[in-house]
Amino acid sequence: MTNPLDALFKPKAVALIGASQKELSIGNVIIKNLLFYNFNGPVYPINPKVEEIRGLKAYPSILAVPGDVDLVHIVIPPPFVPEEVENCGKKGVKAIIVNTAGFAEMGAEGEALQNDFLSRAKKYGIRVVGPNCQGIINSDPNFKAYCNFTFTFPEPGHISVVAQSGGVGAVILQAFYDMGIGVGMYASNGNGSDVSIPEIMRYYGEDDNCRVVVLYVESLDNPKEFMDVAREVSKKKPILAITAGRTDKGAEASRSHIGGLAGSISMELIFKKTGILGFTNQHDLCNAAVAFSYQPIPQGNRVGIITNTGGPSVIAIDELVSCGLELPQLSEKAASQLKETMLESASIHNPLDVVATAGPNHFKSALEVMLNEPQYDSIYINFVTPPFVDCESVAKEIVSAAAKSSKPVVCNYMTDKQKWQGTSSIFKAGEIPCFDFAETAARALSDLVRYKLMRSKKAGEIRAFTDVNKESVAAIISQAKSHNREVLSAREVYNIISAYNIPVAPWSIASDVTQAINSAESLGFPVVIKVDSEKYIHKSDVDGVAVNIRDAAAVREVVERMQRTLGNDIQFFIQQFLPHHRELIIGAKAETGVGHLIMFGLGGIFVEVLKDVAFTLSPVTDAEASELIDSIKAVALLHGFRGEKGVNTELLIEIIQRVSMLVVDFPEIRELDINPLFAYNDTMFAVDARIII
Repeated sequence: MTNPLDALFKPKAVALIGASQKELSIGNVIIKNLLFYNFNGPVYPINPKVEEIRGLKAYPSILAVPGDVDLVHIVIPPPFVPEEVENCGKKGVKAIIVNTAGFAEMGAEGEALQNDFLSRAKKYGIRVVGPNCQGIINSDPNFKAYCNFTFTFPEPGHISVVAQSGGVGAVILQAFYDMGIGVGMYASNGNGSDVSIPEIMRYYGEDDNCRVVVLYVESLDNPKEFMDVAREVSKKKPILAITAGRTDKGAEASRSHIGGLAGSISMELIFKKTGILGFTNQHDLCNAAVAFSYQPIPQGNRVGIITNTGGPSVIAIDELVSCGLELPQLSEKAASQLKETMLESASIHNPLDVVATAGPNHFKSALEVMLNEPQYDSIYINFVTPPFVDCESVAKEIVSAAAKSSKPVVCNYMTDKQKWQGTSSIFKAGEIPCFDFAETAARALSDLVRYKLMRSKKAGEIRAFTDVNKESVAAIISQAKSHNREVLSAREVYNIISAYNIPVAPWSIASDVTQAINSAESLGFPVVIKVDSEKYIHKSDVDGVAVNIRDAAAVREVVERMQRTLGNDIQFFIQQFLPHHRELIIGAKAETGVGHLIMFGLGGIFVEVLKDVAFTLSPVTDAEASELIDSIKAVALLHGFRGEKGVNTELLIEIIQRVSMLVVDFPEIRELDINPLFAYNDTMFAVDARIII
């Protein structure tokens, strides 16, 4: 069955509406690129004012072109685009790339034009890329489609790139070119008015030539579509991704701890949730893509090192170990074999230093022995090219040994590439990923391992608790909405979290001194008194919290003081005073289209000082909750430290999942903080909480 995007990525004929004779115009550059890249089909310039462009006959209209056209570029002013899309529909065109800018990104008038041409395209079943975009590239020798106005002409390869930003996409494309690495397909879809990034990802996922997808994305119009497709494609092949906007200045104005700490990290969590391997810089992203495009995925994190130079291997070890890889020693059998084949000066350990004078046979033996060692999941090589060694033969032996194994081999290749072109060509043809620096090669190998570990993690289960009272929560939220209130009162907050069986410290609400004293005596001294008012979100900032109140006289003094300073219209939240132990925080923050961020970390004052928190996306499985707990830096404090018993992690996992279920059931909850959650050896209690709807 033909894929609708075949007309885009595998066109048989291309036309350009707005073709130009001006050398430095997009309408000329696209024609130039198609010809230079040896596009396999006819190219039809469309311009009613000229006879030819770059030696090609020009036509006055798409309707005047004599042959079939499946892909059209449009490079004309926005007001004329809808009519030309209509003409394309009459011609039977299947796909259009609108390179022109000036549509929805420019405001209401541009959006109206965009909607106009989209409706016409839909009428004829035309798929549209753009507007305001570069276009696509397909390096397949059967097509050689450079339907793009950029300047990098990739060789065929097994990496396919899709980028929301053409600028970032062009940089990534150039990086692969400079590394001598081929790219299969490339796309930058601009406004993404029709053909979406998830559609392009799925297309790459179905392409047998594509071994790894490289993605740059900043925002998502349809997060659910993206997540569904990412899960689907990442099961077939690796998706490596980078995003931008990971910090959020707007978070400073948030009214909850999670809002202030989360920033704009939801994209990174989407990557993690859907099996995408995320990166924080383009350099590591591109290097990892090379490794993924050439080598298999390792089965574990155990690496064997072969080197013919000492210093780089030490640097590599530091990087590998810091990334969580292990370096098991050689077995006695392997060491015995290598002593028979290595030079006398070689160091028979892991790393295996074959020394600078090692030749092809030494490298062959080293690789064959170490690849056959079951305690190694991958092999890392430091190879400098000595002028007194047959380096081309060494490269051939490395390629040959790697080809016979299912374990990945990554090389730190140190040479003058102009003088050792033959050696470099052998490595490239043999698909051995080579990197200039030891730490760069080590990180690329570590990313292969990181992907394996990510894909091997247990998904866990999402618990559906049956002991919750959804009706009472719905009534509380409905009542607050009817009064246009966003910040819920303490009574409402504690009734909500209690309805989901999240343990809370015993509490009561009072409106005056008498009620406060009665509540305190009923709860039992000592107590905590907090102001309960929508005006005061962070109570401590206005001296609205008093702790360890031990008698009625102290209750009277605190309540009267708060009334004098904060107003007579406030209420008082009276709570049983609990002994301190570990103070934790659990939070939730709604993210459009993806559910809620769920946060866990050290609570109390530490949340703002240390900011030792971690995040995941709802709904949260038990495995994800456990990983969330283990992700904070102070996790050792939770598991027990210097003779102290740890907290009840099973209960903590349950509470995280209950919070997750609460916000999934009630997406109206915009922000939720339980801070602090007092955690003891056997039990836990929420002692402060807030909810914003």
